[in-house]
Amino acid sequence: MSTHDRVVDPFLDDAVPALPPPRRRVRLDRTPVPVPEAQDAPSTRARTRGPGGPERMRVEGLSVHYGDNAAVKDVSLSIHAGEALALIGPSGCGKTTLLRTLNRLTETTAGADRGGRVLLDGTDVEQLEITALRRRVAMVFQQPNPFPMSIFDNVAYAIRVQNRKRPSRGDLGPQVVDALRRAGLYDEVAEGLDRPALRLSGGQQQRLCIARAIATRPEVLLMDEPCSALDPRSTAVIEELIGELRRDLAVVIVTHNLAQAHRIGDKVAFMYLGDLVEWGDADQVFGAPRAQRTRDYVAGAFG
Repeated sequence: MSTHDRVVDPFLDDAVPALPPPRRRVRLDRTPVPVPEAQDAPSTRARTRGPGGPERMRVEGLSVHYGDNAAVKDVSLSIHAGEALALIGPSGCGKTTLLRTLNRLTETTAGADRGGRVLLDGTDVEQLEITALRRRVAMVFQQPNPFPMSIFDNVAYAIRVQNRKRPSRGDLGPQVVDALRRAGLYDEVAEGLDRPALRLSGGQQQRLCIARAIATRPEVLLMDEPCSALDPRSTAVIEELIGELRRDLAVVIVTHNLAQAHRIGDKVAFMYLGDLVEWGDADQVFGAPRAQRTRDYVAGAFG
């Protein structure tokens, strides 16, 4: 067999022979009966979508400029408890800027200028003390960033900075364990909470950062491509975790992975060149997009 008769599957180490597509015969004298899905077949959805809860955040006419460059242009949408909102779009479309504006991280960038309003439970975030805001609207970044301290102290740190009086380790213990359990990490580290966090695997480090973010019981959890640096197994764990976390809070996640956005997003917002092109239920955005630009993007015409 020549090399032209072989195709390379990127998920396999060796080339495999190219085979013609199978032929199917359909009998037209009776209604076809669909074959039931196998019990052990992997699901195409991480979970069942459900109705969202009360509105947690509202973005009204938000625009963000870096000098003369408009990164976000007149965006309006709402974020609800009990839902995961996935922000999708090509690189440089403004989705990360939008995410970072929700807890005022954008203003740490020199030259950034914001217009419009971002409301948290009806209050403009500009009126909230910055530490209090970031306790209620927590952030998980693209690269795992555990502190160079123990597993326990990584989670405890987030709780300590929110308390005027320095709580003891005994007082912090139940809260640390609770956060690690909610992040799906406790069973893996229970016997070594005093181990250095930097010795954890990449997927464990990211879950530790999630535990640190949720330790103060935020209302909204922001996630900027939290799986981009992880292997497929760790990614699946994080996706399952997001499905669990969104029961108690609102999740907003930036992702370039359209399949991931469809799996975990209750709502999806597609952005392009700073504009919010389309925003709606995940099944509608991916299955019946209203805008031609959205149809082209989810079909892979550009990215």
